[in-house]
Amino acid sequence: MAARKRKTAYTTFGSRTDVGCVRDHNEDSLVVAPPLFVVCDGMGGHAAGEVASEIAVRVIENRAPAHADVEELGQAVEEANLAIIRAAHEGRGREGMGTTCTAAILENERLVIAQVGDSRAYLLSKGRLQQLTRDHSLMADLIEAGHITKEEAKVHPQRSVITRALGSDPRMLPDLFEIDVNPGDRLLICSDGLTTMLSDEEIAQILARTPDPQLCARQLVNAAVGAGGYDNVTVIVADVTGFTEVRRRKLTRKTRITAFFILALLAAIIAAAVYGFNFASDHSAYLMEQDGKVAIYQGLQGEMLGLSSSHLYDLTDVAVDDLQPGVANRLRTDGIKVDGVEAAEALVDSYRAEIAAKQQAEADQQAAAEEAKTAKEADEAGASVTPSAQGGDAQ
Repeated sequence: MAARKRKTAYTTFGSRTDVGCVRDHNEDSLVVAPPLFVVCDGMGGHAAGEVASEIAVRVIENRAPAHADVEELGQAVEEANLAIIRAAHEGRGREGMGTTCTAAILENERLVIAQVGDSRAYLLSKGRLQQLTRDHSLMADLIEAGHITKEEAKVHPQRSVITRALGSDPRMLPDLFEIDVNPGDRLLICSDGLTTMLSDEEIAQILARTPDPQLCARQLVNAAVGAGGYDNVTVIVADVTGFTEVRRRKLTRKTRITAFFILALLAAIIAAAVYGFNFASDHSAYLMEQDGKVAIYQGLQGEMLGLSSSHLYDLTDVAVDDLQPGVANRLRTDGIKVDGVEAAEALVDSYRAEIAAKQQAEADQQAAAEEAKTAKEADEAGASVTPSAQGGDAQ
């Protein structure tokens, strides 16, 4: 089946993916091609998970329907599953690789979803967040059966076990959902790197308070990374527009295209750009390695018009070599972006606490070893004295 051309959509959306603080590579893949949105979270280790997720998003993007047809979207996901299995047999990636998948088509006020695994789709409607998909995981099965609670699932030793994924079974079928949505609703699609770090309540608060979808996606990822970032994090945020809103925008655009408004708009854009740049610089920060320490920079990373848009705010006492390898590597290369110096200082404080806990554990181990050594030496000394005393009695 040939790829189908999609019409330009009026949906406003934002997306972001991040490797997190622990992993050294990103196994997540995504598609943002309105009205199609896809998130895949690869499994199978380095050079396998990312292969599986990349195959999935490419096949789905090429095979997905042009409109909100849930059966055809499900067939595209099934074809992605078979493509991953074929790739493993042909030596691309490795046997056993797989990926989760949540694919959605948001067309006006119609939403269809095809889902496999534990990547999720949520809908924020009238301030209430609803999980639209069901996790295909051992934890979800145990919770639904009443064997464990959601709190117990967060620390369960088998919390990462997935019961259904692309690449594992040629007969695999995705769950399909058809939903009517309303203008003003907000769709969230994410990998479990977000939902294992943030509660639904925290996610709902960020979705509700951040009107711009791109900024919202960035803040969700930053929050997950700031909470530990134990996994790759991928987020897509899309706003429901609908027929009524589209027509209103078209009429407004036609009536305002005059020379006066164009000039006024240009002036406003320039002023807004300057203000936005200054505001972003004042409310942005990032962490980098400098002279072996964690340095906090206030402002935007990189240069604008050949000029630096940030400055050194604080060179901390935290040694980069004392941090986890994944975090240390990011600090030495790309840096870690955060929302302001307060968030940066909080992240540095968490690093200090982590280092202190590690040092205390090492000290406790050393003390225990020394205590055991002393006890052993005392036992050996006592054993050497006893035979001598018995020899004296015999004479």
